[in-house]
Amino acid sequence: MDRRKIVVILKGYPRLSETFIAQELLGLEQAGFDLALVAMRRPTDKKRHPVHDEIRAPVVYLPEYLHEEPFRVAKGFFASLGKPGFFKALTAFLRDLPRDMSRNRFRRFGQAAVLSAEWPEGFSWLHAHFIHTPASVAQYASLITGIPWTCSAHAKDIWTSPDWELKDKLAANRWTVTCTESGHAHLSQLAGPKGEVHLSYHGLDLARFGQNDLPRPLRDGSDPSDPVRILSVGRAVEKKGFDILIEALSRLPKDLHWRFDHIGDGDKLTGLKAQAERAGIADRMVWRGALDQTDVLSAYRTSDIFALACRITSDGDRDGLPNVLVEASSQGLVCVSTSISGVPELLSDGENGFLTPPEDPQALTLALEQAIRDPALRHRLGASAEHKVRSRFDFHTSITQLSALFESAWKAS
Repeated sequence: MDRRKIVVILKGYPRLSETFIAQELLGLEQAGFDLALVAMRRPTDKKRHPVHDEIRAPVVYLPEYLHEEPFRVAKGFFASLGKPGFFKALTAFLRDLPRDMSRNRFRRFGQAAVLSAEWPEGFSWLHAHFIHTPASVAQYASLITGIPWTCSAHAKDIWTSPDWELKDKLAANRWTVTCTESGHAHLSQLAGPKGEVHLSYHGLDLARFGQNDLPRPLRDGSDPSDPVRILSVGRAVEKKGFDILIEALSRLPKDLHWRFDHIGDGDKLTGLKAQAERAGIADRMVWRGALDQTDVLSAYRTSDIFALACRITSDGDRDGLPNVLVEASSQGLVCVSTSISGVPELLSDGENGFLTPPEDPQALTLALEQAIRDPALRHRLGASAEHKVRSRFDFHTSITQLSALFESAWKAS
């Protein structure tokens, strides 16, 4: 079997909010890898990024719910039953079940059986994006087929998975790669000396995100006919902190003129719009919905400030290093964000951006006010952030690192 033929399992594909994954897939193809994509969920976004159309790999969708495709699941189960590793996988499943007595656990084992039965000919490696549910399917499928597996861990999947499950997966796979120092430290501690965890930032395709040649206006919030343009991009979910951001915007001095644009969808949009109405700033808010990468890039280039009030939720969910902060910085757009997870690995307060404590709308208001009133400062900080991205966050570096990890694992196997 060809060592450069990799099955990649993803939770959903394609997804607008996971540009970094699509970019990585394309990069691996360009580096000479032959990929087959397996998704656990069909796409729900109405749009797709241009990068998705450049990826050549075929996509197969597993049964999202086992009862929806009973004959396919039964066929997969009986075909897997005859494989040498089936009972090893069943033993692992029965070990996991008392610790996670859920329909989700049964679903992952069933999906693994289907994947094992429908394994594409000639492929000799399995890689999971996300260490929660995709890695569960990968772990069971690896046991059934005897095919080794590796994993990319990101943010929510790290911080909302129980330690026992993370330890099991880190011990079972050949290596895990993650994209922030905080995630790397956490996984390395759980993996212990026998586990193999690597740090690799996602990086950005700087050819796609070329330098912004448009001059940045000197808006300072004093002209009602030309307000400062504040942008945020992200799904309307709790960890993005949009409610904190709206509260911060509502506290800005009345003499400042600004407009806020939000790009993204999400189940909290209705509540956020109602919050803006109650705060009396709805007339300054523009909700643009989900857009493709071309339109998002245009928004970065025509805005003055990028804001994202990341937080850690009660169940531990959080961002790692939001890709949108890297994208905005690549365009010289100053970012105002919070000091959680991997954000300080990109932004340093007062040096190349503004960082405030999470859950602190007043501190966020003060940072926004300073950025609005002082265009020269925000241009200087934005230029510094752009320099850091272009010198340290080129995605070719991450592709080189991933390629080396795969090659090393193949030589050792």
